[in-house]
Amino acid sequence: MSHHVALITGGAKGIGRAIALDLAIKGWNIAFCYRTSGDHAQATASAITERGGQAWSIQCDVSDPTAARRMVSQVEETWGRIDVLINSAGPYHRINLFEETVEGWREMFDGNLHPIFYLAQAVVPGMKARQHGRIINFSMANADQMVAQPDVTAHYIAKAGVLILTRTLAKLLAPHGITVNAISPGFIDSGSAPPSELAAVVKRIPAGYIGTVDDVVAAVRYLVSDDARYVNGANIQISGAWGV
Repeated sequence: MSHHVALITGGAKGIGRAIALDLAIKGWNIAFCYRTSGDHAQATASAITERGGQAWSIQCDVSDPTAARRMVSQVEETWGRIDVLINSAGPYHRINLFEETVEGWREMFDGNLHPIFYLAQAVVPGMKARQHGRIINFSMANADQMVAQPDVTAHYIAKAGVLILTRTLAKLLAPHGITVNAISPGFIDSGSAPPSELAAVVKRIPAGYIGTVDDVVAAVRYLVSDDARYVNGANIQISGAWGV
């Protein structure tokens, strides 16, 4: 099979969708998962097909390790392999630490950190067999600063954990021709935040403007290419120098 295969979590909307559409232009087979965004998933699948790729939208809660492994098996059985895993799903909420619930705390780790572990375990055997693979994980622009975050505590800790997990996977998998890197966006106009909120933070961004999904897509395009074959364990911040 000549087509490359990508599996994208959270690919129905926002950044994940933009990545999927960019790969579609190059004729990739793209499987992407969603939890509740069925209408968006259908529209994204159609857009992928229109751009020349093959699309497969899968409803899957990747916080469930069994469901995550099953999804990987389904894609590999159908398309023969997974060349690239992009972990772009990641729930987020803002609440003071002492008002956070146990359920809300767990949701941040179950949605942002744990699936990367589950999915890596599932896709790596095939990548090792082919001696090639790319895994891209999403953190956040200031997660490496380890500063206090009273209103996004669990989310921030989970995103810092993503960086540690990324580097660990990179070290373990480099001998097998597999790269594992992180992308850490700052404020990106991906459609998830109200324009008024984005406008309010512009003055805090040294570059002076909000990033776009195209800025993130460009980084992904590089990391999945052969040009990035020696880039492993990196954390690319896409933030206009915010959070550095």
